[in-house]
Amino acid sequence: MKLVIHGKLDGLNTYITACRTNHYKGASVKAHNEKIVMSEIYRQMRGQHFRKPVFMRYTWYEPNRRRDLDNVSSFGRKVIQDALVKTHVLDNDGWKNIKGFSDAFFVDAKRPRIEIEIEEVDK
Repeated sequence: MKLVIHGKLDGLNTYITACRTNHYKGASVKAHNEKIVMSEIYRQMRGQHFRKPVFMRYTWYEPNRRRDLDNVSSFGRKVIQDALVKTHVLDNDGWKNIKGFSDAFFVDAKRPRIEIEIEEVDK
């Protein structure tokens, strides 16, 4: 199953800065990003539910190379996996449910996006 999130999510540095400013600001940044992801999940994955553990392949298409790779992916993976749980696509995002993930990074100035391939794997 493939999920595409158009545009880009906030980076880890943005989230950390918001948390240091005010606890509620940090929660707001996370909630805003989750809302973006959940909207795409509802649109593209309606009714999808994974019963077996999954492996997730993330492909990050950034508009430029300004953000460090870990800044792009760390917070993004957290938000995406939490949104998958909140929308009941995954039962949980722990070790029993997500067996692993990989990241690949590219630049696409015209169409920044995140592509996530979710594949059920044997336990």
